[in-house]
Amino acid sequence: QIELAESGGGSVQPGGSLRLSCVASGTIFSIYGMAWYRQAPGKQRELVAHINTGGSTKYGNSVKGRFSISRDNAKNIVRLQMNDLKPEDTAVYLCNARRVTLSTTYSYWGQGTQVTVSS
Repeated sequence: QIELAESGGGSVQPGGSLRLSCVASGTIFSIYGMAWYRQAPGKQRELVAHINTGGSTKYGNSVKGRFSISRDNAKNIVRLQMNDLKPEDTAVYLCNARRVTLSTTYSYWGQGTQVTVSS
């Protein structure tokens, strides 16, 4: 079992920046692939960024070049640096931890943190 707690959301103007943090507790952090998803009202949840246990990253097309995901295994934290924010980035941002074994897929979600981008 792993527990995830997001922080860092808020309200910013277009072009601004935010840094989201997700702190994991309850188990070994380094064995999980970590990701940020977002979900806006009336829209499906979408992948924002992913970082695997080896540090390789992937980004959704809409945020590529603007957002950056990183992890600090010593501190059990994954971060999402968001730059040049746009109104379309407004959503609840959710931290996800996932681990696939031979028999079971484990996936855990944080409660989310709200990001609002408006003028």
